[in-house]
Amino acid sequence: MAERRRHEPRRLDQPRDVRRIRRPRREADPERFGRFAETFARFMGTAQFLGYMTAVIVVWLVWNVPVGPDRARWDEYPFIFLTLILSLQASYAAPLILLAQNRQEARDRVTREQEREATAQSHADMEFLAREVASLRLGLGEVATRDFLRSELRNLAESIEARSEESDAD
Repeated sequence: MAERRRHEPRRLDQPRDVRRIRRPRREADPERFGRFAETFARFMGTAQFLGYMTAVIVVWLVWNVPVGPDRARWDEYPFIFLTLILSLQASYAAPLILLAQNRQEARDRVTREQEREATAQSHADMEFLAREVASLRLGLGEVATRDFLRSELRNLAESIEARSEESDAD
């Protein structure tokens, strides 16, 4: 059928077959941004980040303070641009940290549920084993022990000796 279509003249009153080039699409990883948020939150909680942030602010202040040689200062004394940059950093950091905390809370919830199930299974196993041990104890109570058998055999031997002595005496 495709062969016939190639050889037929194209008709202008009918639409052409749509041929789309199928390029493989990159699948979007829904967890990528969450992992980024966790990495960012972990980095912000380190002494290394605080050291870098302190160094940047100190350099910023020293460069822009109106004391010293004449140089291009981009943020004079009230340091409005620095305040804006720090506010911007905080406005992005807070939601990222909350996202990281929410992801951690979800992982903790799953872990708690798995631990709860494992604990319930362990409890059921312990109850089963306790019942088995109790039934073994009851079963052992009905089993003749070595000392009991010895005493019974001794009593039987004594009664046989007594009878044989009685029959010899007669």
